[in-house]
Amino acid sequence: MAEPQVIIITGASRGIGLAIATHLLKAGHKVVLTARSPEKLEELKKEYPSQVQYLAADMTLPATAYKLKELALLHFNHINAVIINHGALSPMTRIANSSIEEWKALYDANFFSALTLAKETIPSLRETKGRLIFTSSGAAIGAYTAWGAYGTSKAALNHLSKHIAVEEPDITSVAISPGRVDTDMQKELREKGKAEMAPKDHEAFSKEFAEGTLVRPEQPGSVIANLAVSAKPELSGKNFKWNVPELAEYQ
Repeated sequence: MAEPQVIIITGASRGIGLAIATHLLKAGHKVVLTARSPEKLEELKKEYPSQVQYLAADMTLPATAYKLKELALLHFNHINAVIINHGALSPMTRIANSSIEEWKALYDANFFSALTLAKETIPSLRETKGRLIFTSSGAAIGAYTAWGAYGTSKAALNHLSKHIAVEEPDITSVAISPGRVDTDMQKELREKGKAEMAPKDHEAFSKEFAEGTLVRPEQPGSVIANLAVSAKPELSGKNFKWNVPELAEYQ
């Protein structure tokens, strides 16, 4: 087993975030978890009492990033990695029909909260020559009708990862697209996206769910977890789909 690491994980109560946390805990690592709902975080704390600290909080509040960093340093003394996994999909509206205020709210959730946490933890990650792993999306590089807010926010996240890579040579920063994963976000897409998405796109997503071909959260979750533990510096500044050959040793 690799030497135990201290890793902050956002969006950790369900889906990919929960899969990441579970993978790391089973491997003996220490985690600081956050999500809005505390129930699942408390369950993990009870199951792994010496390995888990958690904070039930809203990542869009500026103080949350500071509290997470301080929680990690108080209980575990250092930070080896930060996995920025939280995010939101809505509003799913075409640009002509959109609300700028809704776009700003989504950018707060998907980008500015990520930037805040990255900035807050960079000094600690410099000390450990640590890693920043961002959960991105295929929508960052491919456009879907009515996904403008989500896709552009994830594209900004990819570019943030690249900037950290060039500015912080002692930190390895990587963005990972998890593919079409069977999570609550996919359910939201199926239930709310039909009105504004292109019919062919909505049908394609719905068909994958009906046929059981969506990716399980544990598949990209394990890759993201392994990257947080041991991503090599030569990966820094790059974005990958979770299952590409370049990441074979993390799969």
